[in-house]
Amino acid sequence: MGAPVVRRLCEAGHQVQVWNRTRAKAEALQAHGAIVHDTPCAAAARSDMVLSLLQDGGVVGEVLFGMGSESAVHGMRDGGLFIDMASIQPRQARDHASRLAERGLRHLDAPVSGGTVGAEAGSLAIMVGGKAEDFARAQPLFAPLGRATHVGPHGAGQLAKTANQMIVGITIGAVAEALLLCAKGGADMAKVREAISGGFADSRILQLHGQRMVERDFAARAKMSVQLKDMRNALATASEIGFDAPITQLFEQLYADGVEHGLNELDHSGLFVELASRNAMQ
Repeated sequence: MGAPVVRRLCEAGHQVQVWNRTRAKAEALQAHGAIVHDTPCAAAARSDMVLSLLQDGGVVGEVLFGMGSESAVHGMRDGGLFIDMASIQPRQARDHASRLAERGLRHLDAPVSGGTVGAEAGSLAIMVGGKAEDFARAQPLFAPLGRATHVGPHGAGQLAKTANQMIVGITIGAVAEALLLCAKGGADMAKVREAISGGFADSRILQLHGQRMVERDFAARAKMSVQLKDMRNALATASEIGFDAPITQLFEQLYADGVEHGLNELDHSGLFVELASRNAMQ
């Protein structure tokens, strides 16, 4: 995800400073005009806005605060804006915002949906939490990447991404189970998918992930393990605010079972494989 985001920002005329834990990944972006640095601090020191695309909340916290003098926070300029595009728990986003504010720094949580394909095309859905003035300030960065929507205060962007991932994960399961039921009963899965396209059951999940299921193409675009992380983030958030989420709880267990059965490196549409196995349809 980070590489196409950097390429689009460079193409839009931004001077982009980059750091990656795997330096070779950063160096590959030099051909597009990016300037590579040895530490997050060094990259942040030459930037008015710092944008991160990292694995989870723990990694974001480490890069931002936990690397000693090399941490991004030590390089950020007075009044600098940190834009976190990782998918993390809302409470983690609020904590990061609070700790940055103590240093006179600004924060937006801005997770995205659309995957690598959306990043390459500049069609990401960007869900943003934080102050309205910071959202306006970040528009020149968001514009080349996709459609940004300000959804509320700090943490609200992560709430929106949690909702997105709940819907994606649950719908993948619904499509997989329905197509497998049809196959078990003797229908042609590909023709069933074609037949229900355009009706009330149609969705991008049916179109994209349903096609992957028909073709048994489970090369990872978004991994099963990442989908499991997102479902667990949703359940943790639900628990914190006293919300009962039985459907998400059920699907968290299904994804967990798939990961336990060795499917963690498959695309999240690989839940189909777990459900097929339960029905002896391998």
